[in-house]
Amino acid sequence: MDLDFNRCYQATRSRDPRFDGRFIVGVHSTGIYCRPSCPSPVCPKPTNVTFYRTAAAAQLAGLRACKRCRPDAVPGSPEWNTRADLVGRAMRLIADGVVDREGVPGLARRLAVSIRHLHRLLVEGVGAPPLALARSQRAYQARLLAETTTMPFSEIAFAAGFASIRQFNETLRRVFAATPSQLRAAHRRGVPQPAGGLALRLAARAPHDPHGVLRWLATQAIPGVEECTGDGYRRVLRLPGGPGTVALRPEPDHVHATFRLATLADLGAAVARCRRLLDLDADPQTYLPVLAADPALAPLAKAVPGLRLPGTVDAAETALRAVLGPRAAARAAALGEPLPAPDGALTHAFPDPATVAAADPAALRLSCSRGRTVRELANRLASGELVLHDGADRADQIVADAADQKRSEFDIIHGFHFPGFHAGRLLCFASGNCRVPALRKD
Repeated sequence: MDLDFNRCYQATRSRDPRFDGRFIVGVHSTGIYCRPSCPSPVCPKPTNVTFYRTAAAAQLAGLRACKRCRPDAVPGSPEWNTRADLVGRAMRLIADGVVDREGVPGLARRLAVSIRHLHRLLVEGVGAPPLALARSQRAYQARLLAETTTMPFSEIAFAAGFASIRQFNETLRRVFAATPSQLRAAHRRGVPQPAGGLALRLAARAPHDPHGVLRWLATQAIPGVEECTGDGYRRVLRLPGGPGTVALRPEPDHVHATFRLATLADLGAAVARCRRLLDLDADPQTYLPVLAADPALAPLAKAVPGLRLPGTVDAAETALRAVLGPRAAARAAALGEPLPAPDGALTHAFPDPATVAAADPAALRLSCSRGRTVRELANRLASGELVLHDGADRADQIVADAADQKRSEFDIIHGFHFPGFHAGRLLCFASGNCRVPALRKD
């Protein structure tokens, strides 16, 4: 959304929670930044207020996070899940931890631009350069771990992506005006930690109804890679530091997530991918009125006000599974990297594209034409000719094989949360029709 001052100030005066995560309210008279729905009894004067697109921009202006409303704890802006321009692609990659793993030069390489051009676009678009955005994300992850776990602060610092304990301490003091010990002492309501795992609460924007997403995931689940239980969903994640697992259990206002990771440095990427899988940053108030205006769709939209669109934790995996089909995908999954130790029914990750490309189509029981399509897709993914990570240019990613054109188009739309998804197909999750949707070009 555009940061129109009058509109943003009116939302702040009315404490409208619909705008939480869409912009940040900076109050220069107190030196803090808040969410629009901050419960403070005093509304700041317009002359003392500046509105920012991101918390990182407010931090660059010398402001610290409000201790009353905790602006870092709300879901992020849904805009970053749908924007296809370079700024949106960069924001998704930063959320996935690319800057922490590869630095700003690595981020620029993935986006095929210079560091200077990337810096200029992000400052113009969101008010902060890549390093500031990554530092803001690290601060949020560190605060979340300090408050909800009993992990030593040294482990939290490196899990959140900080290069040193000193940088960790200085950042928390600057952003939250508190030391790690003070943050932990002030927030005694911790999440019980399972043995060998890490439990977190993933905030969801209200209204939230995850059951349609879980029904869809249940119909697609591959044994050994995924498991749908009575109260949630579990799966293996292929992460930069090695395979891990996550168990997701929906609650009315959040999702309870339990991670078991090869390295804590993968926590940020794992959280970002799970949020994208369950579409937790979506704002139903922006699309449900459109669906409700259609006489055929209005009853379904009214029955499921918190409707979400399933995403993906790995777009390359989604592409291969869409072309393979459910039975062949289950056979191909057996070729994946096994977990160091089974986690219940979860035993292995879905194979990477290079492994699928080397597989014998006859062993997967594929027809000749489908086998060629699968091998071509896997080879293009493995070689980098076809790029499906969060920073890829969506306009360049349609698979050109006519034999599976509809499935490849579905994969691009589903894997990237493409905003052009036909509205009627979105409601298939509410109505119980959970088959792979056909597409209509309109």
